Amino acid sequence: MESTQHPATTVDEVANGIYRISTPVPPEAMPGGFSFNQYLVAAEKPLLYHTGPRKLFEQICGAIERIMPVSRLAYIGFSHVEADECGSLNEFLSLAPKAVPLCGQVAAMVSIDDIALRPAKAMADGEVLDLGGHRIRWIATPHLPHGWECSMAYEETTGTLLCGDLFTQPGHANPALTEGDILESSEAFRHQMDYYAHSPETRHHLQRLADLHPTTLACMHGSAWRGDGARLLGQLSDRLTQR
Repeated sequence: MESTQHPATTVDEVANGIYRISTPVPPEAMPGGFSFNQYLVAAEKPLLYHTGPRKLFEQICGAIERIMPVSRLAYIGFSHVEADECGSLNEFLSLAPKAVPLCGQVAAMVSIDDIALRPAKAMADGEVLDLGGHRIRWIATPHLPHGWECSMAYEETTGTLLCGDLFTQPGHANPALTEGDILESSEAFRHQMDYYAHSPETRHHLQRLADLHPTTLACMHGSAWRGDGARLLGQLSDRLTQR
């Protein structure tokens, strides 16, 4: 990704009080086009899930300010340690003096408590965090899709699964929220550049996520999706574990 200014960052409410913040990256900057999404849970204790890479920090901050002051953030959360997940973590912690990193116990242990400005709130598998009006349940998913420290977050009041790199869709002009198919485009992209660990526990972790029966999938790249999340996660599981 080049460091040039990207097209305008958009803000769309994809579930009650949950906003998709998306920056498109056009084909001239990244072959085929792409998008980087963050999700703001606008609760009494607001959570930003994913920070985006540092090169997009100013744009993402400006988008958040359309909803609320960045300084109000209480938590900066993410699935695993990569630039688009938490590259701007310290920049956000600097602007939000009461915010703390929110991640799984493994991520805190191996990375975040060393590299972040403040110690993380390290979430145990199954732990629930009350944000005030929204509740986040933490689900440890090691090696799904990649990385020992991977986790997913489920917002219980809206049935929204903050699913990180699951169902990554290419392109830069995806609608904010769709009820159409995202499996085929995400699988086509995966086959070009397979970023899954293909752990023996892949099906088990996907079943745990399906058992939550999410109705909105907050994808990190491409459209957020609304529908029968358990069914879609089951279809993904079949694709990943077939020989």
